[in-house]
Amino acid sequence: MIRTIFLTAYLTLLTLFVGIPLVLYAALSGSAELLNRTGVNGVRRVMRWVGVRVRIEGLENIPPGTCVFAANHTSNADGPAIVGAVPRRVAILAKKSLFAIPVVGTAFRLAHYVPVDRGNLESAMASVDLAAEYVKQGTSFLIYPEGTRSRDGRLGQFKRGSFLLAIKAGAPVVPVACIGAHRILPKKSLRIRRGEIVVRFCPAIETTGCTVEQRGQLAKSVHAAIAAALPPDQQPRA
Repeated sequence: MIRTIFLTAYLTLLTLFVGIPLVLYAALSGSAELLNRTGVNGVRRVMRWVGVRVRIEGLENIPPGTCVFAANHTSNADGPAIVGAVPRRVAILAKKSLFAIPVVGTAFRLAHYVPVDRGNLESAMASVDLAAEYVKQGTSFLIYPEGTRSRDGRLGQFKRGSFLLAIKAGAPVVPVACIGAHRILPKKSLRIRRGEIVVRFCPAIETTGCTVEQRGQLAKSVHAAIAAALPPDQQPRA
């Protein structure tokens, strides 16, 4: 629990003494680049401090330009590991409740993170449309097609709707296999364990010419790519 307490204290101080000035600067200047860069560097730093190593593989598989990164979801440690590994600005389609957090919610919006209300289909579709516009403007996105964290670390079924973002934006999908995060911070646990997370980028899958009706096939292709890149104990159950 010491690592968790340290992480909480660090993030609180970072938000108060660094986050607020950067949010104000981003709002006044109209640019979130410094805010984003500082946040990502802070995430990388704190993960090292709490004993979490991130090993990155497959960077050569990321094409130029904006992309939609689709990853498996096993832990709250997934996001920091993947965002810190992506060599460009990346935003996230995130739960609406996170945007109610003071300062953090404002920072998310300025960095083009998009809130999603999973209980309201019309609102969720509007969120996808907004994210697609951000992708066209140059912001890559990270999505979790499973929709929730896996209980045992194994890859679950994908929701087809999550791929509407890539199709509407006309952006390639980069499948991402996140390995070991469930052992670092298991679901429903507050204890952070030392260890290694592997972020493995798979070859991109193009969406040019892909229609909304083909989102199911796109989901299957991305699911198969991630499954093949995961170790046996994280692959889908037969």
